[in-house]
Amino acid sequence: MQKDQTPQVPPRIRTPQTLENTQQSSQPDTHLTLPTKKVSQPPLESRLDSLDDSSDDYEDPDLFYPGAHRMNTPDRDMSLQVPRQPKGRYSSLCSDDELLDDDESNLWQDEGISNLQGSVYLPNSGRLSSATKEDSSQLAAVIKMGWLDKNPPQGALYYQRRWVKLDVDYLRYFDNDKEVYSKGIISTAFISNVSSVGELKFEVVTNNRTFIFRAESEAERKDWVTVLQDCTRGRHPRSTMSPGSPLTPDYQGYLELRGLRSKLYTVVASDKVFLYKNIEDYRIGVGITSIEMNVGNVKDTDRRSFDLTTPYRIFSFIAESEQLREQWVDAMRDAIGEALSNREVAERIWVEPSNSLCADCGAPKPEWAAINLCVVVCKRCAGEHRGLGPSISKVRSLKMDKKVWTEELIQVFLLLGNERVNSFWAANVPPSEALTPSSCSEERRRFITNKYRQGKYRKYHPLYGNQRELNNALCINVQCSDVLETLSLIFCGADVNCSTGMASWPSPLSLANAHSQPLQAELISHNLNTELPRSEVGEAMNAVHYTALPCVSHNGFLFKTASMARAVTERKAREEFSRRWCTLNDGAFSYYESDKNSNPNGALKASEIVCLAVDAPEKHGYEHTFELYSESERLYLFGTDDPDSHKEWVKSIAKSFIPASAEPLLRLPFERIGRLKCKDGLNLQTSKVGWFALVGSTLHAYLADSQGEEVHLRKLNELSIQQDNEVLVLVERGRTLYIEGERKLDFAGWCGAIQAAAGSGGDTLSQQQLTETDIPLIVHSCIDYITQCGMMSEGIYRKSGVNSRVAALCERFRRDARSLRLREGEHQVDDVSNTLKRFFRELGEGLFTSEDAKTWLSTSASQDESVKISQYQLLLNRLPRVNKATLQALINHLYCVQRFSEINQMNLHNLAIVFGPTLFQNDGKDYTAGRTIEDLIQHYILIFEVDEQQLKKQLEEISVIIQLREKLNTKFPSTEPGGHFICTVYLEEKKDTAEQHVKIPGSMTAAELSCEVLDRRNIPVKDKEYWSCWEVSDKEEMERPLHYQERVLPILHSFGTDSHLLIKKHVAMDAMIVYLASKADASKHGIMKFREERSILGLGLSSGSFHDRYFILNSNSLRMYKEIRSNRPERDWPAKNLKVYLGIKKKLRPPTCWGLTVVYESKKQEKPEKQQWYLCCDTQPEMREWYATFLSIQYDGNVWPQDGLQQIRASRALPDTRHGNVSLIPLRGSENEMRNSVAAFSQDPLALFRDVR
Repeated sequence: MQKDQTPQVPPRIRTPQTLENTQQSSQPDTHLTLPTKKVSQPPLESRLDSLDDSSDDYEDPDLFYPGAHRMNTPDRDMSLQVPRQPKGRYSSLCSDDELLDDDESNLWQDEGISNLQGSVYLPNSGRLSSATKEDSSQLAAVIKMGWLDKNPPQGALYYQRRWVKLDVDYLRYFDNDKEVYSKGIISTAFISNVSSVGELKFEVVTNNRTFIFRAESEAERKDWVTVLQDCTRGRHPRSTMSPGSPLTPDYQGYLELRGLRSKLYTVVASDKVFLYKNIEDYRIGVGITSIEMNVGNVKDTDRRSFDLTTPYRIFSFIAESEQLREQWVDAMRDAIGEALSNREVAERIWVEPSNSLCADCGAPKPEWAAINLCVVVCKRCAGEHRGLGPSISKVRSLKMDKKVWTEELIQVFLLLGNERVNSFWAANVPPSEALTPSSCSEERRRFITNKYRQGKYRKYHPLYGNQRELNNALCINVQCSDVLETLSLIFCGADVNCSTGMASWPSPLSLANAHSQPLQAELISHNLNTELPRSEVGEAMNAVHYTALPCVSHNGFLFKTASMARAVTERKAREEFSRRWCTLNDGAFSYYESDKNSNPNGALKASEIVCLAVDAPEKHGYEHTFELYSESERLYLFGTDDPDSHKEWVKSIAKSFIPASAEPLLRLPFERIGRLKCKDGLNLQTSKVGWFALVGSTLHAYLADSQGEEVHLRKLNELSIQQDNEVLVLVERGRTLYIEGERKLDFAGWCGAIQAAAGSGGDTLSQQQLTETDIPLIVHSCIDYITQCGMMSEGIYRKSGVNSRVAALCERFRRDARSLRLREGEHQVDDVSNTLKRFFRELGEGLFTSEDAKTWLSTSASQDESVKISQYQLLLNRLPRVNKATLQALINHLYCVQRFSEINQMNLHNLAIVFGPTLFQNDGKDYTAGRTIEDLIQHYILIFEVDEQQLKKQLEEISVIIQLREKLNTKFPSTEPGGHFICTVYLEEKKDTAEQHVKIPGSMTAAELSCEVLDRRNIPVKDKEYWSCWEVSDKEEMERPLHYQERVLPILHSFGTDSHLLIKKHVAMDAMIVYLASKADASKHGIMKFREERSILGLGLSSGSFHDRYFILNSNSLRMYKEIRSNRPERDWPAKNLKVYLGIKKKLRPPTCWGLTVVYESKKQEKPEKQQWYLCCDTQPEMREWYATFLSIQYDGNVWPQDGLQQIRASRALPDTRHGNVSLIPLRGSENEMRNSVAAFSQDPLALFRDVR
């Protein structure tokens, strides 16, 4: 057993070596032995006078030297000598390409140079200890280095001697070959061209600068050009620094170097600090120097200053404030930590996606781990783990404790991952106790103690409490590769030091090693002395014997696509599949390049498979395919053309990962099978694992500690997805089942499959969504609606609805009848009645079935009533269960309708004439079908053996409904018996000659009302004319164009006596549509003047004035800020609950005439709230843009009908006069008259319309 030791981290400050201890090469590099070259230097004044400001190769004068100093002494001291001149000079920190101040003569103070000790400047005497230039402070591998002459600043005539180094990232130049910090750096990412120019010279061109260097020989120049071109070849040269640049800053800004009047732009990036003259130079990749932080140390020195100390230089920085100084110090200390760390282990651990989030609080990029608990945690949680002690949690750094991270330990963390490990440690965490990245230390301490010391949230192993069986299970499991099971056994009480009973392998550790299971051995070795969680379960646990997983073997060729991280939404062609030899053996599914290969291309352990989905035939290029979903959120698609092979593979794979407790699922012809977490209505505190199989429209489930269950999806009362919690909610009678999404990929597949199975599957009755009594939901909904709202409607089931609305209702019911709620005012009675008739007419195989339909019809010819009734009863009992229940529900409804025929004029014969051809799906040329329906209604009580007391109660309830509706209608004299409202509407202006009295049904929209009024006046609608219905309030001096889909009746009910409806053109609509089309999204922000409606002392007198406010309008809300720079909004309103009017009443004295009145009504039932306030814009276009944005958000971009009002007028002008072959016949008359009408219609369908006057 190895003793865990915390690796010793070397100190951040290294003691610099003395010059005597520094080994220097006695054989200098060939690049160092260049001959000295003397260049005549004119006086400084004459050189400055000769500068050419128009030069393309502009560079600033050398800041450090009044003249160009040659460095031709090989053993020149490393330290910077302060010149004995009136003006001091910089050290070589600052670039000779840039001025730090325009006034060069004032850069230095003669008397100040001697006071710069301890700073970046050197004293007149004394120096820092030297060090070798190959020190680790310069980590980048040098590609080439040597002496070059560099062109002078601002194009002077002489060249300066520079020691130049090139690495993969930067071209650097120094005063001499002993200097550690450069005078200038040029990012190779910004170099766009390198070429030879003139004699022995070459130029390095960036986007903004050109640097000229001169070599000693042609060969040397050629070598530099070649190396530079190779270094920059293949890169797309940058023009500015971007977030994707190699240098991605962790912190950046201006810092002042002590003694300088100018500031340097400083960038902390990873483990380096870069200095630039200004931000512009940073953006173009031209800097002064870089500082490697692995030899740095940061120390506070003053309220705003701090020192960055290296063995070669002390950098004294001054920040702009004390707060900024703290941020700079933290950033640089983080850079030191980064420099001393090793990212290799962290990057490998983070390859497993769940390891990139803290296992306890979810913070990103955790850099610590509890190696015995197998969790990766953040720095704050790691501190609490240390508080548990090493006997419970052995905390190690991913970046600094490199020695502990063996290859086996890394593989354990990659195999398990935080998500899988938390399925054990955090299986039962209450939401109220869960941590977040912002949780405080006390909350972390309590949670981590409960989780690991107490084991409060862990998933108890079935063997918990049975020590002997736990030990036995551990010895069995360490021989296979299921590491998570071993973790569960250990932390549920298995003894890792127990005896195996085998002399050769006495312990589980030796047993794992003997069976070549290094990951099992690694986990055990880190838990040999671990203190186990202390908590006990509340009740005694029965003995359970451990059984190994069933051994399943199968092999053969399959065709496979590349694994995917998202669902397969498109058809995969045969060309996208590759032939692979696949094997299923020893709990692992592996696939190989061919049956000759010994190393698999990939493998998937059976324990990692969470779902198996069988695709419909010919869904992809291969006729038979199936999908495998893994714990790691990957999808594997396999296919074959052989149905037998496909069936065998599906059976074998399912058997390999479905436990014995759910084995009955394997005998089902499932479409999808797998593991899901769920909660039911009896226990919502803890989730339990369930095994599910989807077969047709039935979901079979085996939940923990329960027998098999069935959920009939088409009979669900509710099926919904809670997006925030990723929970699928299935509500059936007396129970609610919550299926949770542990993994997004397979959960999305389950949701889609369950929703599809719960919908209507075809045209037959049995394939519809059903109620608990086996009645299709469409039938139940329509009957219920007509019972509530249509019993008083004259000619119910004989009058036609609007064809387009009927078709839309049928389609919505077909898609998902469960989600559609029929509401009065929103849906017309005649539309609903025609929907019901159309459903039965288009029903596959009919209500009476194709086999028995003729028998039903022939039975009606019998003259003996008792014989007829008996025969009907026999036929009724022969119907399928759903058909029988549906027929009884429909005949019960029709029986009730005809009992109130004195109101609705639909007696027995009328109903029979309408429903006979509909239910028997014939042309209605004779009355045979009608007579059958008439018999069923007339003898309803006998044929269906109805409880007469129950029927009487039902009829009494309908009578009460009718009485209530009659009382309701008498309260509104302008309301018609059918529930319509009579309203006065004006055309273009409010005057007597423009009045129109219009009947407003509950379903009438603003566009339909506009068309109604225009049709009455025979006004054509031209292109680009936007006729709209306006709500006008005379009292508030405001108006609002109703949206074309908005229902008119609710607006009328909310009217005051001072409001009216007006039909007129919306002249601004065209400009609004153009404006919205030019915007990428529906949002707007800007300044408007705001005033709120307030009252003084309850007297009703408004107060206040208009003030400038900044508004942001988006798809969710309208937010108001005091000013643009404000961080928090003063007010926040939901955008879709706002009603916006054009205009503001004049007594409020608005500052402009372009105003909006906004009304907000909260939806809270317990405390409804209404607010009114005013907005003023500076211009009319601005007001129009705000209003257009409001309208677009509230109606999801559907501002105006795509085809204009023409389509709406056309749908109104063509009522649905027929349904199938059943005509609209007189509502009153004798039986003979009605039958004659049917016969006449069958001979001449147009006869009924010729008498229309």
